[in-house]
Amino acid sequence: METVELKVEMVGIHEKRLRKCLSKLKGIEKVEVDANSQKVVVTGYAHRNKILKAVRRGGLKADFWSAQNELLSTYASASYGSLRFNNFNLF
Repeated sequence: METVELKVEMVGIHEKRLRKCLSKLKGIEKVEVDANSQKVVVTGYAHRNKILKAVRRGGLKADFWSAQNELLSTYASASYGSLRFNNFNLF
């Protein structure tokens, strides 16, 4: 069994489309979606390239998750917490 982590650019309405694309593949056991970090974890016996291709075929922009994505996700969540709109300070 293999676990594949993907970065998928999506909003809430795309999760249903994502799950529909992956449901057509044989060998998928579990799909976990973290919409905040745009991370999708797919567990099963399907080949990682087939999983990526299925998501892209569904019209979603996707790539394999990397350590750089982890850093960007952490930085973005920390940065958004410090935004102040009342004084128009953005950083």
